[in-house]
Amino acid sequence: MSAARCGWAALLLGGLAGCGGERDFNDLDRYMEAVRFDASSPIEPLPKLHPYPVFSYGAASLRSPFSASVTAGEEQRVRGESRGEPERQRPRQYLERFGIEQFEMVGTLVGASGTYALLRGAGAVHRLKVGDYLGRNEGRVVSVSESRVEVLERVPDGRGAWLERPRSLSLNTHS
Repeated sequence: MSAARCGWAALLLGGLAGCGGERDFNDLDRYMEAVRFDASSPIEPLPKLHPYPVFSYGAASLRSPFSASVTAGEEQRVRGESRGEPERQRPRQYLERFGIEQFEMVGTLVGASGTYALLRGAGAVHRLKVGDYLGRNEGRVVSVSESRVEVLERVPDGRGAWLERPRSLSLNTHS
């Protein structure tokens, strides 16, 4: 046998010799008993959890600071025109609960009853036609094409009048 093999054999036999024989675990058993029945270290009670206060966001109906504001050119163009307050008597449609920024156009449907835009948002895909309302700012769909939905919103100008603001949603081809 070579010297390397003899060395490995001796190491293996030495390791196996350490595994055999009877061991004395009395000291370990005494320690476990002492720890198990030690009354001087009781378990600490769980900390009291205080519920977070409820926060109610009150500015949801206001204009988003991240949406484009009315430009000075549009304001000058519309200033002299009489714009009445939006209709408050008409029943609100479901999609008027959500901001227009939450929606993306994902397709169109063309049938005997007309052309419909397919918009994804608010947890589903919705079908809209010209005349339907969308968004929190009285947004009315004014045209639907294969690649774009045009919406006309009514927003307050801050001086008691209302401005009409055009918005559009383009077809998202990567969805």
